Amino acid sequence: MADHLDLLLGVLLMISILCEEELKPLQGKMLSLFKLKSTYLYIRVSVDWEKCMNPFRNIQLETLDVSNNGWTVAITGNFSNAIRGSQISSLILTYHIMGSGFGFQNLKDPDENIFTGLERSSVERLDLSHGYIFSLNPRLFKTLKDLKVLNLSHNKINRIAEKAFYGLENLQILNISYNLLGELYNSNFEGLRSVAYIDLQKNHIGIIQDQTFRFLKELHTLDLRDNALKTISFIPDLLTVFLGGNKLVTLPNVNFKANFIHLSENKLENLADLYELLRVSQLQTLILNQNRFSSCSPSHAPSGNPNLKHLFLGENMLQLVWETGFCWDVFKGLSQLQVLYLNNNYLNFLPPGVFSDLTALRGLSLNSNRLTILPPGSLPANLEILDISRNHLLSPDPGLFASLSMLDITHNEFICECELRTFISWLNQTNVTLLGSPADIYCMYPNSLLGVSLYSVSMEDCDEEEVFKSLKFSLYILFIVTLTLFLMSVLIVAKFRGFCFICYKTAQRLLFHDRPQRRESDRYRYDAYLCFSSKDFEWVQNALLKHLDTQYSDRNRFHLCFEERDFVPGENHITNIQAAIWSSRKIVCLVSRHFLRDGWCLEAFSYAQTRCLSDLSSVLIMVVVGSLSQYQLMKHQSIRGFIQKQQYLRWPEDLQDVGWFLNKLSQCILKKEKGKKEDSRIQLRSIATVS
Repeated sequence: MADHLDLLLGVLLMISILCEEELKPLQGKMLSLFKLKSTYLYIRVSVDWEKCMNPFRNIQLETLDVSNNGWTVAITGNFSNAIRGSQISSLILTYHIMGSGFGFQNLKDPDENIFTGLERSSVERLDLSHGYIFSLNPRLFKTLKDLKVLNLSHNKINRIAEKAFYGLENLQILNISYNLLGELYNSNFEGLRSVAYIDLQKNHIGIIQDQTFRFLKELHTLDLRDNALKTISFIPDLLTVFLGGNKLVTLPNVNFKANFIHLSENKLENLADLYELLRVSQLQTLILNQNRFSSCSPSHAPSGNPNLKHLFLGENMLQLVWETGFCWDVFKGLSQLQVLYLNNNYLNFLPPGVFSDLTALRGLSLNSNRLTILPPGSLPANLEILDISRNHLLSPDPGLFASLSMLDITHNEFICECELRTFISWLNQTNVTLLGSPADIYCMYPNSLLGVSLYSVSMEDCDEEEVFKSLKFSLYILFIVTLTLFLMSVLIVAKFRGFCFICYKTAQRLLFHDRPQRRESDRYRYDAYLCFSSKDFEWVQNALLKHLDTQYSDRNRFHLCFEERDFVPGENHITNIQAAIWSSRKIVCLVSRHFLRDGWCLEAFSYAQTRCLSDLSSVLIMVVVGSLSQYQLMKHQSIRGFIQKQQYLRWPEDLQDVGWFLNKLSQCILKKEKGKKEDSRIQLRSIATVS
């Protein structure tokens, strides 16, 4: 019968009036639904209710829908009076034009007389949503004592008068969402002794007095989402609290006893608030998505919550917290947690052991982070569902997914090289249910495989590459060992070069039976003339003569000439110098600070250069002794001309280099020069002139 009426009234779209006579055939019946929606009933004609009388006399209705008919307060009041006493369990009056609205006063808000006729109708559900009610006037619902559900959503309610809900002692659900409320006062909900659920979402509530909800003893669910709250000190002991979409920056010391708390889309920054919430012992579900968690101090102890089962922390900034090294223990003690969301947290690593206490975890979301690797043992052992999509995973280890029944690994950045061979093999053989399309599991590198599904990638050439890699690794190790030995050898020789030189000379003498070379019999009386300042004699004697001159030791190989021993006493000094220079195979000038101040030494240096020009050979050996700079040497004309064209020796600063230097000097003395030009008459004449 009810189905037949739905069809009949759907055909008759335009019903101007409906009176008792039209529905007499239905008297004594019970209808589950009587729909008069969008029929413009009682709008276009004036109604004489004394003649029309009650259209629903002796008819029992479960639901009467008279919505979207454009009813005003007057029409609604007349209708309720006309159907006085008719039994209606649910009355739908949505999309009405009752109320003054916001910014205009041409229509009235409902008053205490509008529902007087429904006093004996036992209405349990009343829907007045989608209208223009601006003010809930006093005693508006006083006659609806049986009402259990009241829907006032999508109006323009900005004011709740004192005792507005007077008489609604049996009301259990109150919906005032999507209105214009800005403040709530202690008196707003007086009389709602049995209310269990109040929906206030999508208003503009910024201030709520402390006692507004505290006298509602049966209240267990409060929905305050999408308002402008900055504090929640007014929250009583409730089982379910919706506070998402507000302006909470921090949580005061509120003693929650709820098992469900919704705090997403706020401005919480410090993880200290999470630690406090996790201490709510009865808490089972905590939603904190879209906050700003980015800081944490190391002073917080883990909560050890034994009842928490669902934790939502997506769209925060936990990376900024964990990269400081603090608060890695935030999940410690959550042994009953079953579902954890950590998506969109900018994570590029997972702290070691961060999931170690989550032994009951079955579902984990890590999607839309920046993870490149998942270390072994980083996931809970009993995990069944994992969402790791939209990360930067390169070569995941299939062993991590052994316990899973479902896996979403789409839209990662896989490097399709031989390292991925194990994962691709697992991908083609696994019994794990892989979410998403195979086309969404693709390569990002190399460029030749960009966008190619992993199911289409072949790894047949990887065996040869493995052999080649082993060879490369062996060659690499050999190179490293060789280089290390070479560098160690260089360092040892550099550190102990004097000792190494002695060993070298000893070995040379033993292997080649090397004996001191004797001076060849020629026209030179001396092997070398040592020209030095008399003030340096003691040093020269200890440093050179004792190691080179034959008269100091039989082991020495050179017959040297020097002033203190070989110059003829009483002879002109210039004559002695000339004789020494022309009777020696080489001239060794030991240039020191004293040498540069000694005129005779400088004169001898000039004569030695004259012989070089005469013989057309480099018989002059210059040895710089001490810390003489290039500038100090260049100040003297004769020396400047020499060092601009010839190389010279420096006495070593390190004592271990002395042996090497003496050997080098000996080689210079023994070195044979190129022969003179055949035509030497001019040279002989020059020699005679100098003599």
